[in-house]
Amino acid sequence: MKLNELRDNAGAATKKKRIARGPGSGKGKMGGRGIKGQKSRSGVALNGYEGGQMPLYRRLPKRGFNKPNRKAFAVVNLGLIEKFIGLGKLDASVEITEDALVAAGLTSRKLDGIRVLAKGEISTKVTLNVTGASKAAIEAVEKAGGKLTVAAAAE
Repeated sequence: MKLNELRDNAGAATKKKRIARGPGSGKGKMGGRGIKGQKSRSGVALNGYEGGQMPLYRRLPKRGFNKPNRKAFAVVNLGLIEKFIGLGKLDASVEITEDALVAAGLTSRKLDGIRVLAKGEISTKVTLNVTGASKAAIEAVEKAGGKLTVAAAAE
């Protein structure tokens, strides 16, 4: 293969269709909008409008409920904690707090607290102090010889 033989894959680079740019373009005069009518005009948005009929999104029943005071937790997996310890971004010899996890870049911010989940393996002995944790995560940390403390009751 030589530099002058390099080509894009067939159909990878298609030219943009220039609509309403004269009869030679194949989409000239009315630009594929047909003759007259609301849809042929500019600035028309007919999203969800059904011509006076009750729209579908209003005919369907409401479902579910969003709790206004719900808590949102930043999620951190055990595998990531192990990886960051290996990279030297977290120190396993001291207690790892939520602030340490944010400072290391495991999560961008705490939100209502950090919740540790058991995805991935952990083999390092660590002491974690977080807002929430799954039962499997607590068991995995204790199995590795560490300790996972849940600071506040996560509801």
